[in-house]
Amino acid sequence: MIIPWQELPAETLQSVIESFVLQEGTDYGEQEKTLSEKVADITRQLQAGDIVIVWSELHESVSLRAARDIR
Repeated sequence: MIIPWQELPAETLQSVIESFVLQEGTDYGEQEKTLSEKVADITRQLQAGDIVIVWSELHESVSLRAARDIR
């Protein structure tokens, strides 16, 4: 189930994004980004509709996924 990011309290949204960023382990190239820069990148992608927040009832977990992979 897709959870509209706009319906989450700001603190919850921040926690979901930070959790994703801290566990995703993406290589950002030669220049590593700070946590706040990564969170800002994810926030922009959510606002643009490029990624969505997904709740898995089976796994009882929240994840961020590329919107193109969901629709």
